Amino acid sequence: MGTSNLGTLNINSEVGTLKKVMLHRPGRELERIMPGHLTELLFEDIPWLRRMKQEHDSFAKELVKNGVEIFYVEDLLKDVLGIEGVRKDVLSQILESSDNCDKPVKEFLYGYLAQKNLDDFTNSLIGGITKEDIREFKKEKSLSDYIIENNYFYINPLPNLYFMRDPAVVIGNGLAVSSMYSPIRKRESLFLRLIYENHEIFKNHDSMYYSNDYNHSLEGGDVLILSKDTLAVGCSQRTGVAGIEMLADKLFNSDSGINKLLIIQIPKVRAYMHLDTVFTMVDRDKFTIYPGVLDKINVVSVFKTENNKFDYRQEENLKSALEKVLGYKNVDLIPSGGANPVTAAREQWNDSTNTLAVAPGRVFAYGRNEVSNRVLREHGIDVIELEASELVRGRGGPRCMSMPLYREEF
Repeated sequence: MGTSNLGTLNINSEVGTLKKVMLHRPGRELERIMPGHLTELLFEDIPWLRRMKQEHDSFAKELVKNGVEIFYVEDLLKDVLGIEGVRKDVLSQILESSDNCDKPVKEFLYGYLAQKNLDDFTNSLIGGITKEDIREFKKEKSLSDYIIENNYFYINPLPNLYFMRDPAVVIGNGLAVSSMYSPIRKRESLFLRLIYENHEIFKNHDSMYYSNDYNHSLEGGDVLILSKDTLAVGCSQRTGVAGIEMLADKLFNSDSGINKLLIIQIPKVRAYMHLDTVFTMVDRDKFTIYPGVLDKINVVSVFKTENNKFDYRQEENLKSALEKVLGYKNVDLIPSGGANPVTAAREQWNDSTNTLAVAPGRVFAYGRNEVSNRVLREHGIDVIELEASELVRGRGGPRCMSMPLYREEF
């Protein structure tokens, strides 16, 4: 998996039959999470890595059973870091942007990482480097050697990397590389840009609609591709107004084919960090949504005018706005947890609305959300249930864990 020719990127919907996807198999970066660092690393609990790997492998096997080819980001990253100029450039970017390294440590780390083999080099950039990792190799002491701290990181680990939806999103035949809200995650989008610009499987693609070095945050979990010409974009804790307008400008003035955006403003709280934590597409005209957010959202449509300006329109509600932009007479908003607010809130905590469609009306969901899955089935959706006692600890579901690269048209 992850070695064949990718061919053409093609994502023109959330529900077309999924053929190719990018994943990251959880690794040692998850073992670097300490209780005192949970908030800093954007995690809710300490995961059990062995079990998490088993659950992720089961997810991957189910994808393959459904005809999906998997590209692992760590494999693609190794291919790219094998290019001498790229390796030197990324090492410089990471070390010079680190706030945890004093000058003597940076000088040492240049040499320490430069001599590592490709596997160890890549694992260090994902898993991080602590004071203890380099103690026996470091010949000269610096101030950090005398400072007492638990689990002192010179390079932070990336425990959120298995949420591959966030650092980039394929739109049509191009890519939007996210500008991440949290500094701890900015290296993730840097990796996706490096792969897109340097890996041979992307050699036929050069359309980049957003970049990791833009000043305004925009993350892939807030971008839903509704159709060939329409996106839904969440205005959330991690994607702001300026980022959305920059994306709209890039898309409207390119060959992306996108000429409509549906902006869905959700509360700026950790529980609803991205639009796809409360709202995902499960069929051509069906969506699952956390009912507790329905009275808290604001919907604005943005259209491209003939003179390339923006036409903003306040929408009455989400349902009517979706019907308008998609051309359906009766869009079905399926409430997670059914009509019970307690059940909905409990299952929302376990990512009941964060589904991944592998075909129209066929989705992956966590098996623990029994009521939400039953309600989906009652609305005609085929639900493939996944075990997720450990994967769920990072607050993300099947959609969060996957970056679709190619879907068939429907």
